[in-house]
Amino acid sequence: MDLRLLWGRVDETRWTVAGRAVQLVEWQRTHRYCGRCATPTELMSGERALRCPSCGLTAFPRLAPAVIVLVERKEDRQVLLARNVNFPRRMFSCLAGFVEPGETLEAAVRREVAEEVGVELGEVRYWGSQPWPFPHSLMIGFTAEWRSGDISCQADEIAEAAWFGVDALPDLPSGISIARRLIDAWVAGQPS
Repeated sequence: MDLRLLWGRVDETRWTVAGRAVQLVEWQRTHRYCGRCATPTELMSGERALRCPSCGLTAFPRLAPAVIVLVERKEDRQVLLARNVNFPRRMFSCLAGFVEPGETLEAAVRREVAEEVGVELGEVRYWGSQPWPFPHSLMIGFTAEWRSGDISCQADEIAEAAWFGVDALPDLPSGISIARRLIDAWVAGQPS
């Protein structure tokens, strides 16, 4: 079964283990040859790594850090949620994106929000993290306060975005995702 189809059908522990397995298998499949000299790689003893016996290049499992953020407008206790153009149904979620080289996590949060919806943020706070195997990410969750700006969606990324109150939330992601946990914590009034 495809890993995405497994999401929500098994408990979180099994889904996390399956996600890790998929990532490790894919890493080994795509690193069979050295990226520097094309020699077949070998598994290293005692460490999860592939090493080139010819030039010594070592390849570790790849991990792409991605930030995800729940933006709150405190003045009217609403959160900014968006629908990505690739979502299969009319589901809204937190804003997210990959961290770029040389960028701090907080700077990535600010950049992604500004690019995707044109909003400027105030305080940005770390919230938690979750391994995410699509394709090989670590989702690093944040909460942030809206500072200024009106929503202006980046057409190639965001189909629509809006502010939502606790009593008028749209269709949300499954509870297995950090996005849903961020939203649920906000609904419960937990400190952000």
